[in-house]
Amino acid sequence: MEHFAGKVAVITGAASGFGRAFAAKGAALGMKLVLADVDARALAEVVDALTAQGVEAIGVPTDVSNGNAVEALAQRALDAFGKAHLLFNNAGVGAGGFLWESSANDWAWVFGVNVMGVAHGVRVFTPIMLRQNEPAHIVNTASVAGLLSPPSMGIYNASKHAVVALTETLFHDLRNAGGPVGCSLLCPAFVPTGIADAERARPAELRNDAPVTASQVLAGRQLQKAVRGGKLSADDVAELTFDAIRERRFYIITHPSILESVRLRHEDIEQMRAPTDPYSLKPALKPEVRD
Repeated sequence: MEHFAGKVAVITGAASGFGRAFAAKGAALGMKLVLADVDARALAEVVDALTAQGVEAIGVPTDVSNGNAVEALAQRALDAFGKAHLLFNNAGVGAGGFLWESSANDWAWVFGVNVMGVAHGVRVFTPIMLRQNEPAHIVNTASVAGLLSPPSMGIYNASKHAVVALTETLFHDLRNAGGPVGCSLLCPAFVPTGIADAERARPAELRNDAPVTASQVLAGRQLQKAVRGGKLSADDVAELTFDAIRERRFYIITHPSILESVRLRHEDIEQMRAPTDPYSLKPALKPEVRD
């Protein structure tokens, strides 16, 4: 997909972080925007700011973990603009701490958004794009946590590994199906976004009654620190992502230095040795652990 002006982009998690940056970049390229987020008020603020600049944009409050809601999002996009050319399955949340201290609610929330949100997007929008028989592209936001398995991030790691597998399979399936629809896998490292404050978006029915554990507190502090120290901005990542879409490039690795750790993981697998600490090559990122 090389040309964006006049085309329609659908973006989930559009009220902040990468989603908002994707929207700004799409607007700058003359795209029509269908923006979705679970935070209706923040979403309205983004849409109002864009439309005030003359951008054709609508906002659709959407819980991507709900398949019916994603189907309604697609219908709103078609009703407003007739087509969908670019889909960013971008909404994401996280929970940290020792894996065994994570609750059933933690698993349901993170997998509902990070995995089922992507699955619903692929399930609903891919047939629309194939029927259009025009150049189109899907970008699924995973993470370097989908290529590595850092400690105290178990649920998040598992969800992002699922997105990696899902998207790699989508690539093969799209190629076998034929047609002009492509896909990319976005794997960013730490970038200043709202992911460290995702708890604010957790639905009431999936909140935990038990107090947070020491490991969860430390994981949260480490995430805040790492995100604040990110060298790239969300706008930088958006620029890299649109370049990859133009080039029909599948893997979008925003921080190439992480590939050394990825290679180390693959060597562990090939040599059948125990997993090496992913932070061994990045000791400054290693979380503090206390009893």
